Amino acid sequence: MAPRDLMLALVVIVVWGMNFVVIKTGLQGMPPMLLGALRFMLVVFPAVLFIKRPDVPWRWLLAYGLTISLGQFAFLFYAMSVGMPAGLASVVLQSQALFTLFFAVLFLGERLRGFNLVGLLVAAGGLTLIGLQVDKVMTLAGFLLTICAASMWAMGNIVTRKIGKVNLVGLVVWGSMIPPLPFLALSWWLEGPVLMREALVNISLDTILVLCYLAFGATLLGYSLWGRLLSRYPASQVAPFSLLVPVIGLTSAALLAGERVGPMQLTGALLVMLGILINVSGGWLFGRWRLRSARA
Repeated sequence: MAPRDLMLALVVIVVWGMNFVVIKTGLQGMPPMLLGALRFMLVVFPAVLFIKRPDVPWRWLLAYGLTISLGQFAFLFYAMSVGMPAGLASVVLQSQALFTLFFAVLFLGERLRGFNLVGLLVAAGGLTLIGLQVDKVMTLAGFLLTICAASMWAMGNIVTRKIGKVNLVGLVVWGSMIPPLPFLALSWWLEGPVLMREALVNISLDTILVLCYLAFGATLLGYSLWGRLLSRYPASQVAPFSLLVPVIGLTSAALLAGERVGPMQLTGALLVMLGILINVSGGWLFGRWRLRSARA
């Protein structure tokens, strides 16, 4: 990878890794469902005026918006509002890679290989270790809701595969037209009109900066750069960079939010990332091993 593109990849990872501390900050001044609605409103407007709608049927845009945008962030924001630490959220959310593998087998007929099973078992062991810390460093509701967020991200990945090759930024922007109204409906139902009105009337500069970061930084900038990398390099070369997101997430949560990760959580986090690494790189390693065996 060219040095400039390597720097762009690291920028994306830092922006996405810091995302969790930013969300935690935003939830201090805004209820979770309203925060989600405002985030995607900013993603859509004014970008939708300048970015062409991808050549994708509306039913797939709807499916994409309801899963990877509404589903993922509704569960994640609510999880963090009821006791899921930012650092651990960045780790547990990466279980989306495991759910993606499972859903690909279930819905796309993909074959599960030996290294996939190994990776699943290793990552599942890591998630179990993290889950054992319920009521010590996180709530059960927060942990389970983050797992739900990961599963919705994975369903969005399956939708993206069904859509096929398309401009990623256009898909993100036009797919973001779907979540705002459901988010507002959820906010009205779960948080109530009084809290919604108070949050909007008393919105702080910190909350405005959080919304700008989530919409323009983590979403538009992040996906723009990520899409550029995917267009220039094989996915197998780009995807492993995402394993650095939890590293940045845990580090930023410790430095900026004062979160502490004990030995059990750290071991679980390492196992989750190792399991995902096995799934991401296992095919390449197995191919190299077979090639060497054949030459021998």
